[in-house]
Amino acid sequence: MQKKTDKFLDKIVKKDYNNELEKVLEEKYFNENVKNILLNILYKIETAYKDYEKVKPNVPTKEELIETIIEGIKNNCDTIKIVKLNSKESQLLGNRTFLVDKEKKRIVCYPIERKVLYCLSKINKNEQIIKDKHSIINKTLSDLINVGNNIDTVEPMRDFNGYSWTTIPREIESIYHNLAYQNMRILVGYKFLDSWIKNNHFIIDYFESFQNKLEKKYGKQEQENLLELFEKLSILLAYRYNKKLNTWLQKEKKETEAKLAKMQDNQKFIQEITKEKQDLEKQIRKIDETINNKTDLQEEYEKRNENLPLEEKIFSIRILSKMMMEEREQKIKRIEKLNILLTPKKFVVYKEELQRRENYLKILETTQIDEEIEKYILDLQKTFLQCYRKNIEKIDNKQELMKYIYEFRYYCLLPFNQEKLVYQIEELQSEIEKTQMLLIEKANNYKLIEVFSRENQLNLEILKNIFYVRVINLEDLYMKCTKEKESYYIQLFDENVFEEKIEINNIGVLNKKDLAFKINKKVKIFN
Repeated sequence: MQKKTDKFLDKIVKKDYNNELEKVLEEKYFNENVKNILLNILYKIETAYKDYEKVKPNVPTKEELIETIIEGIKNNCDTIKIVKLNSKESQLLGNRTFLVDKEKKRIVCYPIERKVLYCLSKINKNEQIIKDKHSIINKTLSDLINVGNNIDTVEPMRDFNGYSWTTIPREIESIYHNLAYQNMRILVGYKFLDSWIKNNHFIIDYFESFQNKLEKKYGKQEQENLLELFEKLSILLAYRYNKKLNTWLQKEKKETEAKLAKMQDNQKFIQEITKEKQDLEKQIRKIDETINNKTDLQEEYEKRNENLPLEEKIFSIRILSKMMMEEREQKIKRIEKLNILLTPKKFVVYKEELQRRENYLKILETTQIDEEIEKYILDLQKTFLQCYRKNIEKIDNKQELMKYIYEFRYYCLLPFNQEKLVYQIEELQSEIEKTQMLLIEKANNYKLIEVFSRENQLNLEILKNIFYVRVINLEDLYMKCTKEKESYYIQLFDENVFEEKIEINNIGVLNKKDLAFKINKKVKIFN
């Protein structure tokens, strides 16, 4: 009876969200094709989400995700243009599959549902979610988190269809952004990242909160290691994949190096600051004189408008006065900054900040950027796994432990690059096996999992395969061991999925007495 009630409630929820989206679409000038695509996206999320949140603990609820999508369409998207491949309209995209213009609230995209959903996630975000005081990374780390979250938003529809879980690496917009974001999500939780991403004001410094959260959970040294890896990786990824940030980073690098070069000669640096202050003070006096003299103000008005195109012309002297007062305020603020630099202590702090920026930006000098990115991604995984085991050690109940087993299985099956998954990376084998062993030992202690061998290493060799299968419900997982000639194999399966045979006698001579179950017998893995 309860199951029928749950299904009935699910239908009501689905109908309500469709109605909510329909109401939003009535206020938009989307054509029927666009409306059908949006409704189909919602339907696919509805269909897939139960499996998605089972496979991947620590995610938003289905309701939270759908509400975010609908709110984004309502508030941030006025135009969605679907273009066909090789049509004249597709020239708008060039070699891209979509175009997002946040200022015009406009999306142009090929008729690919997961791409449309990616665009909706992208248009719904602030470009910068980190305060300016965290220079360089305020842009690059914001970009890493935003791109990672866009990919994360698409995942329920991209990898789940209500029957199976399949990940195709080439369908992920950026494997590196995704992996780094999933590391972050697992370390601090989706709720924290969600609040950070949706933060429209800078009242809370979420980057500082992020630092504090990492230190509290994993310790000072691990926090420092993680931050450096996330920050430098964000710079490399922005430089490699974001044209706009690539240009900005190159400019920042040149300017930072130039400023540091000037600061090597303290006397010359002070002279230049003093001269800049004097020039600004003259400009402020000139603004004051012009604003307070009608004739001078009229001349300035005509002079400025003379070479401006029509759409940029200043339409009244009153507007010009307001503009000049704003310019005056900016010059005063600049003088205040220069005064600070003239104090010895602030001079030292400023120089140290420039040196820190230079240190970060030096990584852009690499001639092998793809190899450098993969190196940082690899180092991040090693540090992540060391931190993740600290979480496992604190587990104190079966339910929590089962969630960690699901979560680590999800992590192992994340793409590391276009060819391999995380668990297939040779350099990570040691850290992955330590984590698997810890989880299996915990599961044995709680009698959550069947013991398949009295010998620990063999037990791990058998049970580690639960982290490599794409069965939705691990609780339904069975195993059977078979012998063919002199070799032993195991096969994992549930009612619907049979995994390929896996040889297990690659750790030495295997005797029947090493096994705690019978050959050719189907055994349920989880108790």
